[in-house]
Amino acid sequence: MTKKRAGGLRAIGAESSKATSPIRRKRGFFEASVFSDWTAIVGPDLGDQCVPLRLSRGPEGEGGTLHVRVTGPLALELQHLEPQVIERINGFYGFRAIARLRMHQGPIATPIKKRTPLPPKATDEDMATLEQQLDSVTDPELRRALKGLGESIMARKTRPRSDS
Repeated sequence: MTKKRAGGLRAIGAESSKATSPIRRKRGFFEASVFSDWTAIVGPDLGDQCVPLRLSRGPEGEGGTLHVRVTGPLALELQHLEPQVIERINGFYGFRAIARLRMHQGPIATPIKKRTPLPPKATDEDMATLEQQLDSVTDPELRRALKGLGESIMARKTRPRSDS
């Protein structure tokens, strides 16, 4: 314990990179997750207009080239955003996984957007009952607020439950 380490303190990232590089080279976990986590890495705006195609590994499993398919209008913008995108990818994985992007222009299938269901509506009978109950309220703002609240409560009451 009396010996001093040569070089002093070192960043844990540098040490972990050396320790995990044989595993990364052998398993290639990065390659699969870059495709599945693409939108989380680059954000929804870029993720909808470009998709990763393949990864060409660099020496020692680090500093590879990521081939990306890009829609025509985004190609020039992505070229200017390349340093930020590379930084996001490398920051996401915690090591220098990508050194450069290679862009390929082409069409991209747009993801299917899920439509939000329309909110349920109260029945006409419930609305008539609610109107009768609100007859005694004279303040128009309070009446409007109570009507909105009552309508949403009545709509929930009439909606079939989906949790059973």
